[in-house]
Amino acid sequence: MAEATRHDKPARQLRLLSDALDSGRLGPVRRLVNTLSPAEIGNLLESLPPAKRSVVWGLVDAEDDGEVLLHVGDEVRESLIADMDPDELVAAAAELDIDDLADLVEDLPDTVIDEILKSMDRENRERLEQVLSYAEDTAGRLMNPDVVTVRADTTIDVVLRYLRLRGELPDHTDHLYVVSKRHQYLGRIALQALLTHEAGTPINQLLDDEQPAIDVDETADEVARKFSDHDWISAPVVDDNNILLGRITIDDVVDIIRDQAEHQVMSAAGLDEDEDLFSPVWRAMRRRLIWLSINLATAFLAASVVGQFEGTIDKLVALAVLMPIVAGMGGNAGTQVLALMVRGLALGQVGASNIKPLLWKEARVALLNGIVLGTILGLIVLLWFHSLGLSLVIAIALTCNLVLAALAGVLVPVTLKRAGYDPALASSIFLTTVTDVMGFFTFLGLATLVLLR
Repeated sequence: MAEATRHDKPARQLRLLSDALDSGRLGPVRRLVNTLSPAEIGNLLESLPPAKRSVVWGLVDAEDDGEVLLHVGDEVRESLIADMDPDELVAAAAELDIDDLADLVEDLPDTVIDEILKSMDRENRERLEQVLSYAEDTAGRLMNPDVVTVRADTTIDVVLRYLRLRGELPDHTDHLYVVSKRHQYLGRIALQALLTHEAGTPINQLLDDEQPAIDVDETADEVARKFSDHDWISAPVVDDNNILLGRITIDDVVDIIRDQAEHQVMSAAGLDEDEDLFSPVWRAMRRRLIWLSINLATAFLAASVVGQFEGTIDKLVALAVLMPIVAGMGGNAGTQVLALMVRGLALGQVGASNIKPLLWKEARVALLNGIVLGTILGLIVLLWFHSLGLSLVIAIALTCNLVLAALAGVLVPVTLKRAGYDPALASSIFLTTVTDVMGFFTFLGLATLVLLR
């Protein structure tokens, strides 16, 4: 019940907001919007048509503008930025941490970027330029250079005095990082250790050197995997010389995981996860037309196979009724395997070393399912059409197609991955082609051999 309530909350917020907007009462809209977190506001904005979105965006507290822009897709962000004055954009950017600002700044007009850089002090400007120097989707682009470091040759009381003078800590600070004179990463010390040990305790006695640092060039996917595997709250980022450059925190990793999930869901349909729900009709049409055209081309391949057995279908009309079952069941079975494979590839669980056992396992699962479902389907066909031969043909064809679908579900995404393509984006089209073509071919071919001799 609690889970259902959580999922209903965004829909309830959207309904209340839409009702208030329709009534023309902006006061309730403003109050509702500004009780939400930036992420919730971003979700609501993406759920609204452009006209209502523009009204609500104008009512968002200016202090939240920057954070909200980070929680919407690229297309929606582009439209929101277009509605903002340069001064508003500069003010929004000023509220962001360096790593968050790096995510936003390249979407801003050049004149606004210049104003933002001018408004920053030298240290923060150099930090931003450092983060922007790294490739997108790497640890360097994710990291925040604002870290608290201490030396190993000091004591707890010295560190505590330093922290009091500093006055505040960056968000999600659970450890301080210990560095050498050359700023090389040596390890970390938990805040809890500082508070529970004697003031004169040397830092090097409390040093935790077991957490490995993240290389600045590691991919975002690898960073997310490490955080998930080790339950980290934060992690240090170093260069090739082990110089501490910054840190990555769990809030950034949650965003990566969410983006990965959206990418897998949308790519399976040939769509971009950053596409605006209310994007212009012409733009949406062009994007989808590419993959639909490819699908149309592969559909002709399946149709040509059916055409080869036109004479068989003319003599046995029941085949036309039954053949979609074989192809459809194969498609569903292949999709199940495909989902497991795409997830395994994304998590690094599938590679050359385990392809053969995966193929063997999925082939056996498909064979057993084929025997069970083929028997059921054969009995139904026998009762329906009173033809033992037809029932045997469709049972065998279904079993064969389920096995072929399972093999394709494993091999297609792996092959695309090795060829450098995103397996989530194109696998379903090729899988459908295999299951349709082989489903029609085995069913109609067996029918020709067995029933028309």
